[in-house]
Amino acid sequence: MTLVKVNNRPFGNLFGDFLNEFPGVARSFGQDAFQFPETNIHESPDGYHLELNVPGRSREDFKIQVEHGLLTISFEKKEETPAAENYKTIRREFSYKSFKRSFSIDNTIDTNGVQAKYENGLLKLLLPKKEEVKQGARQINID
Repeated sequence: MTLVKVNNRPFGNLFGDFLNEFPGVARSFGQDAFQFPETNIHESPDGYHLELNVPGRSREDFKIQVEHGLLTISFEKKEETPAAENYKTIRREFSYKSFKRSFSIDNTIDTNGVQAKYENGLLKLLLPKKEEVKQGARQINID
């Protein structure tokens, strides 16, 4: 399977590596400037597992779709309504910014079996492999 980031970070790893050389800069500038959640990708015999670090959000605000070999995960920030009139926010550090991440997937993935779950601040996706891919090596008898 090919699982590649598409149109997410304009300068790729070179830019990230450059920013990591400066303590505090990568976190405050590099990552936040592009608004993409950190993602782990794992492979098992049955499929690929994606974990996106997206705490404090609601599962209803995520949109996940597979179309033409592209898996797209997005989050749209909903505007918060102010609380009671006697409630005044002195400082706001929480931010839930919108994002959109895309991954190209090849024909070894069963796109009808893609599953998603949101728990404990992680959006977890399972991209199952097709049965013919799972079988792997088999012994051939010689006649």
